[in-house]
This record gives sequence, C-alpha cells and structure tokens, in this order.
Amino acid sequence: MFRLAHPYYLYFLVIVPVMTGLFLWIRYRVKKQWHEFGDEALIRELMPDYSPVRPVIKFILLVAAFLLIIIGLARPQFGAKLVKMKRKGIELIIALDVSNSMNAEDIQPSRLERAKQAIARLVDRLDNDRIGLIVFAGEAYTQLPITSDYVSAKMFLNTINTSMIPRQGTAIGKAIERASFSFTPNSPLKKVIVVITDGENHEDDAIAAAHMAAEKGIIVHAIGIGSPEGVPVPVHPGSNEFMKDREGNVVVTKLNEELLAQIAQAGKGIYVRAKNTQFGLNTIMDEIERLEKKEYESKIYTDYNEQFRYFFIPALFLLIIELLIAEKKNKQLSKIKLFEVDERNKNV
Repeated sequence: MFRLAHPYYLYFLVIVPVMTGLFLWIRYRVKKQWHEFGDEALIRELMPDYSPVRPVIKFILLVAAFLLIIIGLARPQFGAKLVKMKRKGIELIIALDVSNSMNAEDIQPSRLERAKQAIARLVDRLDNDRIGLIVFAGEAYTQLPITSDYVSAKMFLNTINTSMIPRQGTAIGKAIERASFSFTPNSPLKKVIVVITDGENHEDDAIAAAHMAAEKGIIVHAIGIGSPEGVPVPVHPGSNEFMKDREGNVVVTKLNEELLAQIAQAGKGIYVRAKNTQFGLNTIMDEIERLEKKEYESKIYTDYNEQFRYFFIPALFLLIIELLIAEKKNKQLSKIKLFEVDERNKNV
C-alpha cells in the first residue's frame, strides 16, 4: 500500500508555476531590451559566448530537482507488512445532505462547510471504528465505502460539494436506505447512521426508511443544520446572488426540526440541532460510545518502507549538473567542428 507520511509538503508545488512565469517574464524582458538596443544579430556577434539554450536547460534541471525534493519531503512510503489485528468498534455511516440549500450561510461559513469541518473532527476522534460516507440530494450515492482508513475518509470528505449530484432535492429516505445496505454483510458490529441535513425532505418517506433500518438493528441519529426562521439560498457558495423560483421569488430554506426528530425517534436514535458554537456530533458520539463494541478482524499495514531516497538522490544529481553547466558557451567545446568541411581538402 502506498501513502505519503507528510502530504502537506505537496502544497509547495504551487511554487513551480510561479517560478516558470518569473523565468519566462525575465527572458521576455531581456529580449525586449535587445530590440531596444539595436539589431539582435549584431548584438549576438558582440556577445559570442552568449548561449540562449543553456539558461533554459539550467532552469529545467532546477525545476525537476525542486519537484523531486518536494515529493521526497512528503515521504512516499510503501506498505511492507500486512497483518491481521483484533479490534473493537462499530460501523458508522455519515449521510450528508449536499443539496443547494446546504450553501445557506445561517451556519458559518455555510451549512455544508460547517458539516464537513465537524465530520473531520469526528474522524479524528474515532478509534478502531469503521466509517463510510453517503451523499444525497435528489438521489443518494456512496462517497466512501465502509473503511478503517481515516486518511481516505478525510480525503473523500474534502471533495464533497453541492454540485456533485445533478438531481436536486432532499431524499433523506433514499440516503437512509442506501446507508442501510452499505454496511459490511453479516458483520457482528453495531451499526449506526448519522443523517446531517436541513430536513427539507420532498422526495420520499424518510420516517418509514428510519423505521425499517431500526428493524434491522441499525440506529439512526439525525443532526439538523440551519435555522427554523429560514434564510435565502446563494446561487453559488459565498455569492451575494440568491436563487429564485419560477415566479421570481427568492428561495428560502428552513430547518425542519419536527421531521428530523421523528426520523431519529423511528430510528431509535437522538436528534440534535447544530449551532455555530456546537455542531452536535460530540453529543451523538457520546451516545455511540455507550454502545457495546464488538471485536472484529482488520488487515492493516504495520510497517512501511521509506522511498524518499529515490527522489533525493536524483534531485542531488540534477542540482550538481545544473551547477556544472555554465551560462556562457564553453570556448574549448565551441572549437570542435564535427560537421565543418576542411577548406584545405575541399578541392582534393
């Protein structure tokens, strides 16, 4: 298995286009100044040692070395030893609403972004539990199958946005149904679904879906995000322009606490309302901690081989070459005329 021990170093790769842009700009300025001084061919004759190619080669070597160093600093690793371990935990699936109403900003910075932040902190709190992600709007899709890989969970979480599902709406029932079938078959672990939504369900019978999940031994908790008073829905995240209906009226989204409380009751779970200061996942996690955690077998990599040297060594080699290449032409090498005809033998 491949992983990066320090992936945040990859952010330094944004320097590469900056370096490239600066290099091209400098070359453009030099060429422009040449044209201002006079004839370019004449200037080249006055500067016989000048090489237009060498600086480009040196820059390419420098950028290549920089890329290799950044990747090396991120510490690429390959799993070397796969072992089976006994763990105790539960299976938890987060069903997250990604409809357009989740762009509303009655919860800062927005309902969806605040929910993603809270889920990320929840993932940090998990220990030996397994987690999955379901996203839903008018339809429900599995974003992350049930897993013990918390790094992947955070990675998939970062990609979630309100434009990822083309069909709009809020099908809470479909989300609960899909989550119910996404748990590990025949697993002895306790199964929990946490639905995070504003509760504006227009598609199906979410209460019936929660009741069916409870009959299978699955607990359904609900977190309501938003304000009961209602707020307008931005056309885009952070936009000051708001969505309008066919009659030209501004669309207002309201938190439906009554429905969510009924869903939680049918699913034998609890309902919590999210606020700016306290999202509510900690309250639900406290409930989850009270569940009896079953033992399960998990295959994990316990040893990783470092691969950074395969990047640092070539980077060092490229830097040495870059230093050895001079900006100007080499006078000794320029005397070698491999393809020039000897005038003395021309008439032989």
